[in-house]
Amino acid sequence: MISVKSLNKWANAHTYYFIDVLRIALGVFLFIKGINFIAQTETLIELIKPLEGYGGTMLTVHYVAFAHLVGGVLIAVGLLTRWAILVQLPIIFGAILINFIGVMQPGRLFEASIVLILSLFFLFYGSGKNSMDYSMKMQQ
Repeated sequence: MISVKSLNKWANAHTYYFIDVLRIALGVFLFIKGINFIAQTETLIELIKPLEGYGGTMLTVHYVAFAHLVGGVLIAVGLLTRWAILVQLPIIFGAILINFIGVMQPGRLFEASIVLILSLFFLFYGSGKNSMDYSMKMQQ
């Protein structure tokens, strides 16, 4: 049976700085996306226009911006990484889905696909040895 504890043990035994750099880059990217969505709310509203008939447009805009800001910081520092990624997954799936419902934008589809792949990797890998989670666990 695979558990979070066994995944953490494996990840801590197989830690590499490159993976930590990828986690930090993913977090910074999501944080910057959150800032962009706040600064350009019209752009986000335009992006989710294909889903307009499903209600909650402004709720979605606020959820996406807040989740990217807070989740990006948490992922970058390696604190509650799996939880932060779980909050990001609906947004990322939505970003991919919008390309098939609305106008296909290959650049945004590629970007969302890379973020999805990295997010799924860190969902299983966790935050690694060079993270706040690990250092807080070692202080106990």
